[in-house]
Amino acid sequence: MIRAFQAGDETAQLRIFNEAAAKLPKFKPATLDEIRRRARGADFDPSSRFFALEGGQPVAYANFHANGRVSYPWCLPGHEKMAEPLLAKVIESMQARGMRSAFAAYRADWNAQIDFFLAQGFHQAREVINFIVDLVDMPTPAARRNTAVTPLQVSDLPTLAAMVPGALRTTSLEDLDRHFFHNPYFPAETLFVLRSPTDGLPAAVGILVSDSSYANPKQVDASMPCFRLGAFGTEGMQTKRINGLFSFLAKSEDANRFGLELLNHAALRLRNAEVDSFAAQAASDVPHLVRFYESTFRRQGSFPVLERSLTPTADPASAKPTGDGSTTGS
Repeated sequence: MIRAFQAGDETAQLRIFNEAAAKLPKFKPATLDEIRRRARGADFDPSSRFFALEGGQPVAYANFHANGRVSYPWCLPGHEKMAEPLLAKVIESMQARGMRSAFAAYRADWNAQIDFFLAQGFHQAREVINFIVDLVDMPTPAARRNTAVTPLQVSDLPTLAAMVPGALRTTSLEDLDRHFFHNPYFPAETLFVLRSPTDGLPAAVGILVSDSSYANPKQVDASMPCFRLGAFGTEGMQTKRINGLFSFLAKSEDANRFGLELLNHAALRLRNAEVDSFAAQAASDVPHLVRFYESTFRRQGSFPVLERSLTPTADPASAKPTGDGSTTGS
């Protein structure tokens, strides 16, 4: 029997995850408070989390998010046969909602989880790479701000959406407006634009997330599948809040020059902030941005993102690639 989440299932979920994942590299046990907090969140949907029962007791679970992210079907030892039926139930529910694709993200060294998704018709769509650079290792910034760098405006969103095709998770202007101008975790002033001298339109867009209450990038495991708050390409994702996160968008031919100008602008903004390094995140399917970070930052870690089409006729044995964050106990 497979059923949706019911009140009180948090305790069963805790046991299942902690027993199923205990021997995995860098395993961090879930806590009951964490699971209950998520289950009480405004965005929690009980009908997106499923439990498999034996003898009336939950022995495995899996879930999905509105953005298409699916969890591995965690099973108590001895009940691994529940994994495929659980994922099938998740996929069926996502298809019923009209969702077009599913994706999963786990550590690269969680081999059993990666192999499971590959066997179920997923493919590796990209590698998400984390970077860091100490401010003392950066070139000395200019003493003055570039006057061509100004705040992002709502009217800039169409240009931003079209700047680097495929770099953003959505090109919906409504979704981008919500993400950049009404985000509860960073203000709109966090974003800045390098404007073209000819028409005043954005030539490149940058963001700097600076909050001393957010995680120090030197103290996080950069190989965990955590999408970093503010990094372009993480719109609508569950994210890890990192202090000093820098990210930018620019066309390939302009990336190095404009990237350095925006990074210089970000450094000037940090003069009175409690930040001693910049963090960044970029995906391998936007190679010109990865090349910029590799030339300016140092690589911290990475994780794969696996995807699968959810077309009604999708067959796990023959699913074709379609092209496009981590929580403990998910």
